[in-house]
Amino acid sequence: MSDTINPTSGGDESRPAGRTLTGSTGAGTAPESRGRTTIADSVVEKIAGMATREVPGIHSLGSGMARTLGAVTDKVPGGRPSVSRGVKVEVGERQAAVDLDVVVEYGVAIVDIAADVRTCVITAVERMTGLEVVEVNIAVDDVHLPDEEDDQEGEGRVQ
Repeated sequence: MSDTINPTSGGDESRPAGRTLTGSTGAGTAPESRGRTTIADSVVEKIAGMATREVPGIHSLGSGMARTLGAVTDKVPGGRPSVSRGVKVEVGERQAAVDLDVVVEYGVAIVDIAADVRTCVITAVERMTGLEVVEVNIAVDDVHLPDEEDDQEGEGRVQ
């Protein structure tokens, strides 16, 4: 059996059977047109979480229950802190939206820290993924006071 089709014109030329590929190929073709890149929500969550933690005045991320459960799972042998705790994203083909739950340090101006977080998150996500960040919503869930104990620091009362 042959993979060639003989033309009906009677000539002895042959061409490969099947679909003919269309589109630009070769050295002069832009790399963007040579395939498709998809970025998972979890990738954008990690980028946004790391960018948020870099902003001075952010104590932690996550709502009360998420922080509590996270503190427990972090203490389990082999458990690691989740970079994306407190971060939710929606990723489309060209755009992303980010929702953050944060705890700020006492004494910082929340309006200023929110602006810094937005700038840092938008810069990091757009630079690393090429996605346009259409919004960064920030929910300040708590204020960490200097005399409060962290759930992650120190040992329990019972040894």
